[in-house]
Amino acid sequence: MADFRSDTVTQPSLAMKERMFNAPLGDDVFNDDPTTLQLQRYAANLLGFEAALFAPSGTQTNLIAMMSHCQRGDEAIVGQQWHTYKWEAGGMAVLGSIQPQPLEPQSDGTLLLSDIAAAIKPDDPHFAHTRLIVIENTVGGKVLPLEYMRSVSELAKKQGLACHIDGARLMNAAVALAPRHNTTPQQMARELCQGYDSVSLCLSKGLGCPVGSLLLGSDAFIARARRVRKMLGGGMRQTGILAAAGLYALENNIDRLAQDHANCQRLADGLTVLAAQLPALQGKLTPLPVQTNILFTDIEIELAAQLLPYLAERGISLTASNYQNANGAIKRVRWVCHLDISSADIDKTLQHVSEFAHQQ
Repeated sequence: MADFRSDTVTQPSLAMKERMFNAPLGDDVFNDDPTTLQLQRYAANLLGFEAALFAPSGTQTNLIAMMSHCQRGDEAIVGQQWHTYKWEAGGMAVLGSIQPQPLEPQSDGTLLLSDIAAAIKPDDPHFAHTRLIVIENTVGGKVLPLEYMRSVSELAKKQGLACHIDGARLMNAAVALAPRHNTTPQQMARELCQGYDSVSLCLSKGLGCPVGSLLLGSDAFIARARRVRKMLGGGMRQTGILAAAGLYALENNIDRLAQDHANCQRLADGLTVLAAQLPALQGKLTPLPVQTNILFTDIEIELAAQLLPYLAERGISLTASNYQNANGAIKRVRWVCHLDISSADIDKTLQHVSEFAHQQ
């Protein structure tokens, strides 16, 4: 079975389970769970922040961040496709009473600096008070460059705004960018965070943990965040069992993300070859460019209606949604590579697609 639905489906390795089983425990609501405290110190030092806070999910760490930066009626500038705006059930508005100001991303995943600047409201009682700029990196697998990240943080500081990174897959961005800057992924991740007031880092995606995310920021910010976490029901107790997995992941699973990227590119290249060579797929299956561990393929609706069940019967799980392009409606299929997808899984998947096409 090859489960491409998300990198959240990963199972903890035996070594990770052993760390979890042997973790010293306390009570995190009383702030005395030793393993959780160790994880928070480790992550803060890694990414260049004063403090960190462990929470159940990235949705919660993002919401905690926005509620810690903003008051009721304040405004946060976000991307139209950002997770914080589109995929978190409207929590910033519903629970935080924060007005989102969504902007349309460019094809490379960035928001135009001019669009961000134009969206900042003047200090006028008619308008919500713009307080925060939120940036997501990666965006649908697309990497936002270091120079761009720096430009956004500089704009925020110039305008007196806070800035937050939804870094659910920050380490994927760091692994992709590190060779261009002749540095390590760990140092690259730290550089991407410089100038930002907070970052949310997911541990349960490519890093392979069963549960958990981290929010990082200043001591004062994390003190506010801890109160918001409690308000949202995120105060857990013997969190060291989960924090131990996070420690193992940060120590062992960052560099290996490069293999996920390589597997994803191999999948994209293989599908491109099949789409060019096999008449049943020609003009009907189009792989989009890959930058990290996420591949999107645009598939003709009628073809997808046959191909996706065929693959599902052979243990290949995918997610897909209808999408409108210049030629009409298509099915956009997402393939996410992760530590439980091997190069052999890629080869087997390509073989199944080839066999399907030959049967048409």
